[in-house]
Amino acid sequence: MKPFMPDLVYFEPDALKYPLGQELHEKFSALGTPVKITPSHNRITDLPGSTELEKYRIAKRTLVVGIRKTLKFEPSKPSAEYAIPLATGCMGHCHYCYLQTTLGNRPYIRVYVNLEEIFAQAQKYIDERAPEITRFEAACTSDPVGIEHLTGSLKKAIEFIATQPLGRLRFVTKFAHVDPLLDADHRGHTRFRFSVNADYVINQMEPATSPLSDRIEAAKKVAAAGYPLGFIIAPIMIFDGWEEQYASLIRRLAEALPPDLPDLTFELITHRYTATAKRIIEERYPKTKLAMNEEERKKKWGRYGRVKYVYPDEPMREIKEKIPAWLKASFPNAEISYIT
Repeated sequence: MKPFMPDLVYFEPDALKYPLGQELHEKFSALGTPVKITPSHNRITDLPGSTELEKYRIAKRTLVVGIRKTLKFEPSKPSAEYAIPLATGCMGHCHYCYLQTTLGNRPYIRVYVNLEEIFAQAQKYIDERAPEITRFEAACTSDPVGIEHLTGSLKKAIEFIATQPLGRLRFVTKFAHVDPLLDADHRGHTRFRFSVNADYVINQMEPATSPLSDRIEAAKKVAAAGYPLGFIIAPIMIFDGWEEQYASLIRRLAEALPPDLPDLTFELITHRYTATAKRIIEERYPKTKLAMNEEERKKKWGRYGRVKYVYPDEPMREIKEKIPAWLKASFPNAEISYIT
């Protein structure tokens, strides 16, 4: 699939005072992409579209260039200590994605041009926690690889963290457009992770993302470039033939990757959803095959009294026994960071 190109771009006026803002404005103007000005990247009021669903589809093809004014980084457990805010929003249409609810009526893609201020804040967090290592997650609210060919922000973040003895960077992607990052001076400080899943999940519920075969080829390139590599298998779902498909996924990874790959990690996350997420997903993707039947789930109480619907004990036990066992058989030296 081709790299993402927006159909519409908005700029905050002050974004044009930064080199990246000027560069992006010149780029999209030269391409003939419609460009508008907005007072705030947090509030776009004139998106085209006659229905909410049409506006949603258009928003996912809209880029907003702004300044990250809030420089207090959010925590990002268990992946990292902090989320480093390079972008918000994603061009992918993964039906199950938690951004469906967390971004609400702002599903457009926002990129931030005040990178030096963001990196300076990261430096403060690193200094505060010294001599401990401080890890930053760059993909909490976006897929930064999907827009890297436009912004170059992720490479700048990688090379900033490379200069920090006590800093580490992590991100995850469903996109295979990794070439701009292969020559980055990462010094082993950035873990490059790919989100992978069973064929059924990718084919039915991950529109507008790279095919699994392309992600695996990209992972091979990343490993050859010396990055610490990881995979997130998420969300793990139960469907007819799930055992065979997840076992096949792990075999494909094992066949593609070097057998002696050092420092390989896996993170395993089972599918869960909230009532709010279910409502929004069914509105935006009315033909979704995502199974969200509360009678087949178990309630799990989260923070602030929120209820998530997770798999019942017996199916969860099967997942937690089988998938780690298959991984250990194929990747005996890999670390399974967590399963949840």
